[in-house]
Amino acid sequence: MAKQNSLGSHSMKPAGELYACLYAKEFPAQAVLRLRPELREQPVVAIEGEPPLQTVCSFNAKARYLGIVRGMTRVELDTFSSLIVLPRSRMEEDSTHAVMLECAGAFSPRIEDRSDGCAFLCVIDIAGTEKLLGPPEVLARELLRRVQVLGVNASVAISRNFYAALSYVRGSSSRIAFIAPGNEGPALAPLPLKVLDISSEHAETFGLWGIRTLGAVAALPEEELISRIGQEGRRLRQLGRGELPHHFVPYEAKFELEERMELDTPVEELERLLFAVNVMLEQFIFRVTARVLALASVTISLSLEGKAVHTRTVRPALPTNDRPLWLKLLQLDLEAHPPQAAIVAVTLNAEPGSTSKVQLGLFSPQLPEQMRLDVTLARIRALVGDECVGSPVLRDTNQPDGFRVEPFKVPSAHSSSPATISSSAAMRQLRPPERAAITLRDRQPASFVFRDCRYQVEHAYGPWLAEGDWWNRQTWALEQWDLIGRSRDGAMLCCCLVRDLKEQSWQVVTLYD
Repeated sequence: MAKQNSLGSHSMKPAGELYACLYAKEFPAQAVLRLRPELREQPVVAIEGEPPLQTVCSFNAKARYLGIVRGMTRVELDTFSSLIVLPRSRMEEDSTHAVMLECAGAFSPRIEDRSDGCAFLCVIDIAGTEKLLGPPEVLARELLRRVQVLGVNASVAISRNFYAALSYVRGSSSRIAFIAPGNEGPALAPLPLKVLDISSEHAETFGLWGIRTLGAVAALPEEELISRIGQEGRRLRQLGRGELPHHFVPYEAKFELEERMELDTPVEELERLLFAVNVMLEQFIFRVTARVLALASVTISLSLEGKAVHTRTVRPALPTNDRPLWLKLLQLDLEAHPPQAAIVAVTLNAEPGSTSKVQLGLFSPQLPEQMRLDVTLARIRALVGDECVGSPVLRDTNQPDGFRVEPFKVPSAHSSSPATISSSAAMRQLRPPERAAITLRDRQPASFVFRDCRYQVEHAYGPWLAEGDWWNRQTWALEQWDLIGRSRDGAMLCCCLVRDLKEQSWQVVTLYD
């Protein structure tokens, strides 16, 4: 349970302004740990700089208990046997920052970002959300729950004053805090001056005066304070009293599904890579589920040694949030198209799509599970190739085999009309076509040899002439015949022969039953 702090009566009424401040300290360390859940229970520090001048820039609570402080060198860290040292990743911080803003945006479209390089900090305007999301207490708990699912530890402070919530969440150890209207000054009084954005010059001045807390700043007489340090003194006094007004500047975040993880050591085994991909997919699915969406496609980009990039895209027949299915599809695709070097970083991008729900009739037969289709298609692609799996689509041409293969898609709705039964001649297309030797008599086929057997032509139908693609270099001109022949032993053969008028060659393309 999140520790709560009630500052005065926390019965928030809907009238007026109301802000919720979300704060996550030691953000560089939390960003590198978000996609490494197996390391969260161990002491971890994040270092930055060029070797051998690397220093500690952030650490988790376990490392703080060991006595780690910011600015320690790598040599000093080597004295701790149980400490895990990870390099700072700006890309993972940017990704985590975007995910946190997206999570906050699920509670209100009005968000102001106040983050710096060491901590994540945003203020959410939650005025008027009580009827939709419940009381502020419920909203704060749900916000922290979603942030925790994302793998980040944070705290929330709620107040009528923008700066009161912002200052209190920086200096308090409570997970959830409610500052009652009119109680801003007493709530902020014990906090140190470092929670304010105060210049070093003014901090030194207050230090000489013996001012250490916000309560001491709030107690100073306003006119004398302004006469000594100017209008900045009036602003600091209002901050200490929780009375400074604020013009809200909302941040407009884009919904982008992207996760990046820089691996600690180069990875060559696919199983180790899929462990990290599994965590990324879990984050994706949590985010799209909150928006009542599903994953339509996932693109994995592998940064390899030597600065090469290996990119693959997986797009199932239907959008889905089945994590084991996505993991299996990525595994089968990477097994069929493996990277050519060790992997040093992995980036996952996804496109959201609408959830697929098909309403069947009351007496309709039960269909096979549609999600299994994607795994089956992936296994077939691994055997015959990507270009040989999909749905055939006719091309605008009369050329034989004039079709292309497109990715298979499940239709969005099933037709309720009864199927039309049509009869057609049974035939077998030969791919590739097989050569045949033809004997002509008066420009008509008299006999032909097919598969080392000679057939005398009994009936000949044709010819049918077709040509096309005159605008290309690879033009074609064909002469087609339908023949019925009989061998010496009485065997009958019905086939379609095509003569290439450019190459003067005959081929059997179709056998009729």
